Amino acid sequence: MLGWALVFAVLALIAGVLGFAGLAGLAATIAKVLFVVFLVLLVASFVIRAFRGQSVV
Repeated sequence: MLGWALVFAVLALIAGVLGFAGLAGLAATIAKVLFVVFLVLLVASFVIRAFRGQSVV
């Protein structure tokens, strides 16, 4: 999921440089949403592993 967020972030940067403002804004929004979802799942994974007594690293 983090990989997809990076792909959309790069797409947004390229589209912004080329002048496609609408596409750049949409790609940046998608990248932000994917990154937040990634962070939520990462924290949830750490919490679940900690409650189970497993190593979180």
